[in-house]
Order: sequence, then C-alpha cells, then structure tokens
Amino acid sequence: MSYNFDEVIDRSGTDSLKWEALEPRWGRTDLLPLWIADMEFKTPPFVKKAIEKRIENEIFGYTSIPESWYEAIINWQKKRNNWNITKESILFSPGVVPGLALAIQAFTEKGDKVMIQQPVYPPFILAVQNNQRTLVNSPLRLVNGNYQIDFEQFEKNVEGCKLFILCNPHNPGGRVWTLEEMERIADICYRNNVFVISDEIHSDLTLSPYKHQVFATINEKARENCLVFNSPSKPFNMAGFSSAYAIIENETMREKFQKNTYIKCMLGDGNLFSFNTLVSVYTAQGEQWLDELLKYVQDNINWVADFVQKNLPKVKIIRPQASYLIFLDCRQMQLTQKELVNFFVDKANLALNDGEMFGKEGGGFMRINVACPRSILQKAFNQLLRAFESE
Repeated sequence: MSYNFDEVIDRSGTDSLKWEALEPRWGRTDLLPLWIADMEFKTPPFVKKAIEKRIENEIFGYTSIPESWYEAIINWQKKRNNWNITKESILFSPGVVPGLALAIQAFTEKGDKVMIQQPVYPPFILAVQNNQRTLVNSPLRLVNGNYQIDFEQFEKNVEGCKLFILCNPHNPGGRVWTLEEMERIADICYRNNVFVISDEIHSDLTLSPYKHQVFATINEKARENCLVFNSPSKPFNMAGFSSAYAIIENETMREKFQKNTYIKCMLGDGNLFSFNTLVSVYTAQGEQWLDELLKYVQDNINWVADFVQKNLPKVKIIRPQASYLIFLDCRQMQLTQKELVNFFVDKANLALNDGEMFGKEGGGFMRINVACPRSILQKAFNQLLRAFESE
C-alpha cells in the first residue's frame, strides 16, 4: 500500500472532539475513544499540500466558490455514480448536519410531519425536534443481522408527512439500500407528495461487493423529488472544514433551499479551505487513497468479526456494507442500557456511542468506530475481552 494506515497519530493538543470530549462527556480521561465518526488516520497528504499552497498567499479574506469546485463535484459524481449533474444543481452547504436543519426550514412549516427511520443518526432526530416539526418514526426491522424496511408500515407512516429523511447508506447499521428498495421509497414518497432528503455522506465508503445508488438516479420520480447531501468529510477525514454540498435537480425546490440558506440564514459562504480541499480529493489521486483506505477498513471489519465470534459469544456485530462504523448487538448480555454503557466505560475503558442515541430501537446496542490502526483496534477489543472475563 502507498499509505501507512498502521501509523498511530498523537492527537493531543489539537482540540480533537473525539479525544477532548472524554472529560466533559464521560467524566474521565482514561478511556479509548472510538465513538464519533472521524478516523484515526492522517488526512491524505494532497489535502495538506492544497492548504499549504493556499496559505502561501498571506491574505485570508472572504472566499468565493471557484469553478474548479463545481467541476470536481460534477466529474466525481459522473465517475463514481454515473450521475450527470449540472453546475446549477449544486449548492454549497456548511456541513450536512446544518444542511438538514436548513432543508427542514426551507421545505416545511412548524408542526409539519417529518419522517425518519430509527435507529438512525441522532441529528436526524434533533434537526426535526429543534425546529418544532413533528417527528414521525417508521422503524427499521433487524432481520438476520441486517436492517430491513417494513414497507407496509412505511406507507402508513408517511401519509401526511412533508419530508422523509433517508440515511443512504444507513448509519448506524451500515446498510446499502438496494435498487428495488429505493424504487419503492421513491414511488411511495412521490404518490404521497413527500419530498425526500437523502443523506449520502457515507456513500464513498461503500464496501465491496456492494454498490451505492444515488437516490436521485433511481428514476424520474426520484430525480424530481429529492435533495441529495454529500461531502468528502467522512471518506477523506476532513470534517473540520465544515463543508458539504446539496444537489437538487428540481428547480423549484432548489430555489426554496437557496432562499432559506443564502438569503434568510445568510450561510452561502464557505471558509478559506472549503473548496480547494474538495478539489484536491475528488481526483484520481483521491480515488487511489480511498481504495487503499477501504481495503484497510474492510480488513479491520473482518478482524473484528473474527475476534467477536471467537471470544465474545454475548456480542453480535451488524456487519456494515458501507462505512467504518459497527453496531454491536449486546442484547444477550441482558443489561439495562445504563448498565451496558457503564460496562463499556467502567469495565472495558472504552468510549463508544450509546445505542439509544439512535432511538429507542438502539437499546441493547453500542456503536464503535473501527477506522483506526489495527493496533488500536486490538487494544480496544482486548480490553473488552478482559472486561467480560472479570465478570
């Protein structure tokens, strides 16, 4: 491999949320943090070069969106997803999470119903509730170690909703939705006049042999009835730039989002590195780095699956089809959620995500981030094994 993903990086003194949050969130600093979805790998060296090139000019004023940013996104989506988009359909967003809130504000009014599928990424829940919209949950079903959509329930729940927020691929379950599943979603939402927000931030982390399908490319119904969010932040470990983009091919809906984001909320400007860093990774060089990363992540997932099967009979893994996040099914431990969290913190000295953050359907689960050097992963699971052995 051209890149060294085994290197352990000291992140102390860098204001890393992953590490600095241990004291305020868990009340201690002796935990191994494998919770929030950023990676313990160096961001690609060509990102650093892009930053260094920009700071050679020692004036750090207001920054406009360069043509190269649009071109990079258009070329990346064409090559990776066979999606032909225009410059006009691409809008800057200050992150996917702020984008969710901005979309909810743009397309709904207070009290309107917005549907999600729990367990799901917590900001989906918060973005709805914090904007005084009515949260509708159409829960996923766990079938043979994979999350499935209960379409009969989905069709009932979506009636009367204004928006449906799709996690594509799914977080925390790692599901890559099939073409058939998304065709049904597109059809149901179109018939019920429900606009779809598809969060595809983990799409570039889809693992072989699975294939990501952009929601907007399903069919004409989907293309005209959705907003797709994406960002290089997850696959290239650059969330600190707070930069993302929305793609909306429906002109009327695009104007609504644009007016809310750029005029009402005045959030149309990115930071100094929002644009050139994306351009630096949406290249052939970025593809090579990403291919090597995915190979390493897949090997980490395989290692975890093997270790858990051999050593931790009370734990099952929801094997991800995309991303570096694993949902650990700990229900056989027969603990309350509070007891489960305390077990991982006090006995295993691990800081993971509490499964109930993703909704009540996450009870009995913990989420772990395995995007780290193998030595850190081995340390974490050996700590977990010792915790079980001490029981």
